[in-house]
Amino acid sequence: MAIKWYDCFMKIKIIALGKIKEKFLKEGIDEFIKRLRPYTPLEICELQPIEIKDENLTERILEEEAEKIIANIKPSSYIITLEIGGKQFDSVEFSKKIEEITNSGVSELVFIIGSSCGLSKKVCDMADLKLSLSKMTFLHQFTRLILLEQIYRAFKISKNETYHK
Repeated sequence: MAIKWYDCFMKIKIIALGKIKEKFLKEGIDEFIKRLRPYTPLEICELQPIEIKDENLTERILEEEAEKIIANIKPSSYIITLEIGGKQFDSVEFSKKIEEITNSGVSELVFIIGSSCGLSKKVCDMADLKLSLSKMTFLHQFTRLILLEQIYRAFKISKNETYHK
């Protein structure tokens, strides 16, 4: 019997700048973390964003945030940055992409969600894949919930389970 990608237990790590403040978002995120546990080890690494008090310092602050982000990534990780101009997938394509990454032998898949000011060029240049969740604009804190739901959906699709319709 062939080993399926979802049986490989590739670790998924989400690095996100900022804490989730809204109770309803925390509850949704916790629900999808719970649902994902049977499929994959999952870690969420929340980093404190640096407050930008002077717009002229944005690039410098993004570089400081980049150092925090990079310190939490293993050199062998497959890195996906969430970016406005990134590639868009439908849910089935996203599931196939995760399967492809897993089958390549990667042991850790890292998604990076920047602050409301985005990510530094240094972090974006490290990405193996730049991902956009939509052409629409979402509140920054919704991104984590939407991403977790789509990762969960990807596993359900690959296992031919009924969640995805």
